[in-house]
Amino acid sequence: MPFLSKVPLNPRRNGALALIGNPHALHATVLAGIARQPVTERVLWRLETGNRHRPELLVLTESRPDWTHIVEQVGWPAADDGQALTRDYTPLLQRIAVGREFAFRLTANPVQEVRYPQKMTDEQKALRAKQDAVEGLRKERGVRGFRVPHRTAAQQLHWLLSRADRLGFTIPRTEAAPTSADLGFDEPGEPAPDVALTARDVLRFRKHKGGREVVVATATFQGRLRVADTDVFRTTLLNGIGRSKAYGQGLLTLAPLPESGPRG
Repeated sequence: MPFLSKVPLNPRRNGALALIGNPHALHATVLAGIARQPVTERVLWRLETGNRHRPELLVLTESRPDWTHIVEQVGWPAADDGQALTRDYTPLLQRIAVGREFAFRLTANPVQEVRYPQKMTDEQKALRAKQDAVEGLRKERGVRGFRVPHRTAAQQLHWLLSRADRLGFTIPRTEAAPTSADLGFDEPGEPAPDVALTARDVLRFRKHKGGREVVVATATFQGRLRVADTDVFRTTLLNGIGRSKAYGQGLLTLAPLPESGPRG
């Protein structure tokens, strides 16, 4: 039985900013809330920082978690509205139906796999040279390319739209501005998909002191989706979208659409 939790964080507590600024450390803290250790279940999480005075941690787990350690260390353990909220996720999954529309939010790591990046790091060059040295094995098994981030807003939007069908949903078009041309698509004058890229960021952190720097490019999408395949969409909700899930990427959350009359 899956559970969705919301944990408020107090950025003024000692160590809170260091934890918030390091996805690797925050991931370990999240996993510490799961009783079944070592953790083998899928855990998705996302850090919401829209309110800098009260960031919130959203976590989707397969088993009921306990966030006491987070609340006591970097939250408001004795304050009103300072406790973690955990809700059964099953009722939402049961409301999924073909054609039903939801407002959605997603922070993800849009990447592409390429054989030769335009700008290769020394580490990538060394790895590519090693792979090229085993030509026969490469032809037999194929070569795994390098994952590089999509850098422009249009590329990141295309990344999401190109995956929607196989993730069990579509993003309807809207008559409201902007048009497809405004979003960088080759369809001037056509209604644009009802999705906006609301934030873009690059996370830089180290797993261990003195270790190599980890760089994760992120994009936050908000908009409207329509369920196309119930089973596939439920799997998408539970498994997340894209790479870097351990670093807070890929959790797709839903909300009722605003009551504003017919859309699209």
